[in-house]
Amino acid sequence: MTDLLVVGGGIVGLSAAVHAAQSGLSVIVVDAGVNAGTTSNAGSLHVQLQSRFMRLYPEQAHNVEASLPFYLEAVREWERLATELGPIDLVRKGGLMLAESAEQLDFLAAKAQREAAAGLDVAILDRSELNAVAPWLGPDIVGAELCRDEGKLNPLLANTHLRARAKEAGIGFVNDYVARLRAGDTLTVEGRAGSYRARQVLIAAAWGSGDLLGPFGLQLPTRAEPLHMNITEPADIAVDYLLQHAERSITLKQLKTGQIVIGGGWPARARAGGGVPQVLAASLLGNVALAAHLVPSLAPLRLLRSWAGMNTTVDGKTVLGRVPTEERIIVAVPGDAGYTLGPLCGRLAAEIAAERAPRSAYRIEAFAPRRFLS
Repeated sequence: MTDLLVVGGGIVGLSAAVHAAQSGLSVIVVDAGVNAGTTSNAGSLHVQLQSRFMRLYPEQAHNVEASLPFYLEAVREWERLATELGPIDLVRKGGLMLAESAEQLDFLAAKAQREAAAGLDVAILDRSELNAVAPWLGPDIVGAELCRDEGKLNPLLANTHLRARAKEAGIGFVNDYVARLRAGDTLTVEGRAGSYRARQVLIAAAWGSGDLLGPFGLQLPTRAEPLHMNITEPADIAVDYLLQHAERSITLKQLKTGQIVIGGGWPARARAGGGVPQVLAASLLGNVALAAHLVPSLAPLRLLRSWAGMNTTVDGKTVLGRVPTEERIIVAVPGDAGYTLGPLCGRLAAEIAAERAPRSAYRIEAFAPRRFLS
């Protein structure tokens, strides 16, 4: 029997497992091995309110806005982690959210005022100011919001280093699909390949978390959102910023290899049985066409790979803490931009498991799972 069994081997589960092992707990990670979450991530470090989320989930946007200081703390956690893991190509020069009309720029100005009140370092740039920092933008861009807190990293490097750190810490890994969790004298996690007993269980299974927690009275509305991604050959220009748009779905950033990663919310098709999502031709064409419209010099680049992965939506707010009806179970499901929040959520979950006071400047009581009690 292990001290802590972590369900889910993504960025949250791995981070939690490493911190828990460093606290002296024995840890096993059980993961289904579906490469659709962390392993398909693009490495954006989001801080400002994403216009895509505000447009698609307006009833949840206030939860993200209230959590903005937590996002600031999360990117600082990434910087701390980068010093421990080694090179992960982390850059925090900022993010530009682009406008193509006066109306869009007015929307960004109002948004920036709210973000500044939450402690974000933001500014509105007109076209002449943009030319000084991003001369490669297309002629239709009239201005942008600059959030200096945002950044980017190489997720392949980060995930590889973190998993290696977990193995060095003696953490056990089991490839299994967890179907059920039972509570008795000890907790029993039942998978398709076997059963596993633990003193505590951390549910860090992203979109699969809700199904596992239902029997414990939590109606956690986790939903899998299949999304599209692309990567190009190296570009000659230097795109230093994380790019988004005030109305249209896109993220665009450049890795240190020179390659351009393009995504930002174009849909993919879910597969039956919860496998890796399927790429849609319309998303592939529309996504890269928008990228070339925003940064015309990208148009001649060859596309090297397109893929799809899963985002997880809940209610716009992180879910973090012990289950009220069974306190040996801990939940850690990040809010919007789960990869950004992942290391911080994982560390805090590990501190809860080790029965230490979670070290956060944010009042994480707001994230408690009790809000989903049926």
